[in-house]
Amino acid sequence: MTDTALTELIDPAENLSDVEWLDRLQDIAGDIGYFEPLGPDHSAVFANGSRQLLVTFETIATARSRPGKDVPIGWDLAFNRGWSQLCLLAHAETWFRHRAIYMFFDQLIDNGFFDEYDQILFYGAGSGGYAAAAYSVAAPGARIFVLNPQATLDPRVTEWETRFDHMRRTSFTDRYGYAPDMIDAAHHAHVLYDPKAREDAMHAALFTRPNVTRLRCTHLNHEIETFFGRAGLLQPLVEKAMDGSLQPTDFHRLFRARRAYMPYLRRLLGATEIRRRPLLTGLLCRSVSNDSKAPPFIRQLAIAKAQLAAEGRRLPEPSRRRSA
Repeated sequence: MTDTALTELIDPAENLSDVEWLDRLQDIAGDIGYFEPLGPDHSAVFANGSRQLLVTFETIATARSRPGKDVPIGWDLAFNRGWSQLCLLAHAETWFRHRAIYMFFDQLIDNGFFDEYDQILFYGAGSGGYAAAAYSVAAPGARIFVLNPQATLDPRVTEWETRFDHMRRTSFTDRYGYAPDMIDAAHHAHVLYDPKAREDAMHAALFTRPNVTRLRCTHLNHEIETFFGRAGLLQPLVEKAMDGSLQPTDFHRLFRARRAYMPYLRRLLGATEIRRRPLLTGLLCRSVSNDSKAPPFIRQLAIAKAQLAAEGRRLPEPSRRRSA
């Protein structure tokens, strides 16, 4: 790799168009590996590094949407550890369903590409999570780390899925099609999802295999990757997934950081209000308002106290921590 961090090779302040951005990736790839167009709507970018390989599936939109960053997220995750990195980019939401991608992975298999690496991790979120699971079959023994992935968009299997109507005519029954079947040869797969997000939870339920660990990210909805990225937790999770040491206890310990993540707290507040639980609402709002002075939580705290007073109740006094 170059001496300059990959994450600094494109300045977000340049405001490149998507076409210009892809051209820049192609220029950079000449120094770090290679860039290969895959049909009209996909590209592959490879960065050479160690004998650990991170394979990511991203869309241009998600790769470029992170504050202060304008490079694929795989570059962030891999450069910090010197890993090799293969990034499959979709120019739009395609779920990576294209013959050119099938042929690309066929060629990698024929060339023994994956045999060169001691550890391989397939990573993706959403449609990228679907693709990471589906194409992992190309590297038996690889590990998988996917966030709110779809299992398939075949309407005969997921007729309850109504969010992606534009994909109805896309085939999910040919090669690399049904993601849960494609992970059978994987060493292990971690599937992160929000059980409160109905469709995502139903997709996650289809990943029922002995080599799968499902990890619940309640009240994060589709922001699982955003949360872990902003909290600085995605890197340690991916590193543990890569070396095979990730355990549910590790995940739950890191997931405690959600208590300071405002989108999570707002959804949690909404859940207590819908259930009409003024005591829970008051306890939550008091905790949040003490930490951040968030105006919506201060207002809801007053409302919860009034509701409790009307019922002849009040919030219990905060517990006092014993000094060491």
